[in-house]
Amino acid sequence: MKNFTKWIVGAALPALFLVAACRDNSLVEPGHQAEGKVPETAQTSVTLTAEGAATAHIRTELAATRALARRVTAAGELEFNARRLVHLTARTPGRVERVLVVRGDRVREGQVLAEIYCPDYLTLQAEYLLAAERAKRQAGDPVEAGQARALLDSSRERLLLLGASPADVDGLGALSVPRPLLPVRATLSGTVLEAGVLAGDWVDLGTNLFRLADLTNLWARLHIQEKDLSSVKAGAEAVLRTQAYPGQDFRGRLVLVGDVVDAATRTVEGRIEVPNPSGKLKPGMYVDASVAAAGERAALAVPEAALQDDDGRAVVFVKTGERTFTLREVVPGEQYAGYVEILSGLTEGETVVTSGGFLLKSEMRKGGMED
Repeated sequence: MKNFTKWIVGAALPALFLVAACRDNSLVEPGHQAEGKVPETAQTSVTLTAEGAATAHIRTELAATRALARRVTAAGELEFNARRLVHLTARTPGRVERVLVVRGDRVREGQVLAEIYCPDYLTLQAEYLLAAERAKRQAGDPVEAGQARALLDSSRERLLLLGASPADVDGLGALSVPRPLLPVRATLSGTVLEAGVLAGDWVDLGTNLFRLADLTNLWARLHIQEKDLSSVKAGAEAVLRTQAYPGQDFRGRLVLVGDVVDAATRTVEGRIEVPNPSGKLKPGMYVDASVAAAGERAALAVPEAALQDDDGRAVVFVKTGERTFTLREVVPGEQYAGYVEILSGLTEGETVVTSGGFLLKSEMRKGGMED
């Protein structure tokens, strides 16, 4: 058994050396040694051949001190825009004959959601038809015409208050008979959050029928630290980020800074209005907000495109030779207008890679694994 094991080891070692010897990396200079602390599967630097440098289309920019607008960070959560949230209730007693939507459906303004048989609706339609007939008969009487017209307008107004549309009322004259069912229409375009009735239900005045929300525009309720109150003003530009879409910015505007400090948390409520045309943002999501503050400050910064993620570490590629690039771990700070502040890891004047870093990281990892 021992002789068999020795034979296996003896046969495997030449094969391993043969695989290592067959490595072909046309972009990386041969014989390049890793610099600094080397992770198990990656080097810290890579040197490209002349051909590789031309293929990679590497672009660089100097790390420099720039004037960055101050920003205030705060945590918060998304919620419905109360100005785009409605409850539809029964405006008169009746029996629900048809329900045309269910929870989750998207509806447009004016769309019929349900139809209700309402005795009051039938009565008001009959009164309107009588008033219309009277107004028509007395149109030539200067004394009676005004009263007849006033009665017709009053009947029309009561039908509109009951939920009939202007088109419904205007069409009564052509029908000459009352419509049997009162339509319940959406008062805004949005999503059905709740559908509280089924066909056959009896509803009384004020019964909840539907709850609608326009989710294309949301609010983010922030918790602004007391120490930051002097720096933030309503109208400031804001950027939101969520765990659901890492690295993606959602831009909005701070529309409210509250007047009361919470005694327990020492924070003030802030409100950001954020467009949501894609529907990616959902009420209830937690967000991290960055709000533009008054004033500017100087900080060492690099373009956002230079910053990369390497197994949870923030890193950049620094040009350390004619075609040599070294991976450098950095500590980023605030972001603004396409630049990110660097708190440590870089010095002013160093050249960082802003385009082609993905290829460099791939070559660096490949070289580390092969070594």
